[in-house]
Amino acid sequence: MPTTEDLARAEALIRTIPDYPEPGVLFRDITPLLADAEGLRCVIDAMIEPFHGQFDVVAGIEARGFLLAAAVAMVADVGLVPIRKAGKLPRPAAAVDYALEYGTATIEAHDDIASGTRVLLVDDVLATGGTLQAAHELVPAIGGVVVATSVLMELPALGGRALVPDAFAVFTA
Repeated sequence: MPTTEDLARAEALIRTIPDYPEPGVLFRDITPLLADAEGLRCVIDAMIEPFHGQFDVVAGIEARGFLLAAAVAMVADVGLVPIRKAGKLPRPAAAVDYALEYGTATIEAHDDIASGTRVLLVDDVLATGGTLQAAHELVPAIGGVVVATSVLMELPALGGRALVPDAFAVFTA
């Protein structure tokens, strides 16, 4: 497990960009963290550690969740299942709609895993929780069993934990 000092250094690499993509929003820019090999390895190890040996595959949620999920899968020596926005997959096997602030969105996945496969859900941020809650519905529809959810960062003020109470977050902002 990474040390407290390692995690503090990694967290300091995450920039807060005010008023992006719209006024009043504080965007968490993880690209400086992704560019730093030591910081990236630290957070990937932290995302895996509580669930080591408990999952067979990682499911990463588009788009920034893909980046983290791919690294988690490589370090954990397991496969990767992409969870995509609607219309991005050539043969979606399952789809789940979820609510946005203004409207709805849909996520989809292929059914490339065996029934009963233990799945670690990975995303970058737990905000309102809608996307992760939808992923919790989607994984069983393709035969998997969600065993845990791991995110880089939780934004508690947005209330996502109410929808995804089992989520593990490396950082809280």
